[in-house]
Amino acid sequence: MRTTLTISDALYEQAKVQAAREGSTVGSVFEAALQAYLNRAHLLKQAALPLLPVHAGGVLRPGVDLDDLSTVRELLDEGLPLDQLR
Repeated sequence: MRTTLTISDALYEQAKVQAAREGSTVGSVFEAALQAYLNRAHLLKQAALPLLPVHAGGVLRPGVDLDDLSTVRELLDEGLPLDQLR
């Protein structure tokens, strides 16, 4: 795809020198730089996601209805001291 960008003269000169070193075009230098930037941004976004806890398995206790939130809350609080439930 062809497009027009407005960049500083200094940045263009640096890209031109890099292209000469690599034996490539200025366009390919900008394309590689943009791709590296986007890859880095994607990796940083993935790294910022929190790790979610994973349950190793097991089954739901018989008779538990997950649509009944009051029962689920009681089961979650089961066995906790009264001080921790406040």
